Amino acid sequence: MVAEVVVVVVVVVVVVVEVVVVVVVVVVVVVVVVVVVVVVVVVVEVVEVVVGVVVVVVVVVEVVVVVVEVVVVEVVVVVVVVVVVVVVVVVVVVVVVVVVVVVVVVEVVVGEVVVGEVVVVVVVVF
Repeated sequence: MVAEVVVVVVVVVVVVVEVVVVVVVVVVVVVVVVVVVVVVVVVVEVVEVVVGVVVVVVVVVEVVVVVVEVVVVEVVVVVVVVVVVVVVVVVVVVVVVVVVVVVVVVEVVVGEVVVGEVVVVVVVVF
């Protein structure tokens, strides 16, 4: 009878140990799965943030490119306007000098200046 009680106690202890082992294994598996899921979620969030930063950088670069293009166009327009103004001023100065020279030459040669003659001479020169 004592042997039967010992056998029953041993069987109960073995079953309890097996149940504890199964519970520990299940808890470890659940913890590992939860940790893996949390790590995956964190990695996905970090990747989303990195992608967002890259998108912001790309947009900033596009804005800088547009601003540079606008500035270059404005600089080109200003340079063209300055060149045109300088050319017009030079042409006006040359015309005034030519008219003064023609008037002086006509006054010296003819003695009297007629406005029509000066205009004709200027038109012929140009």
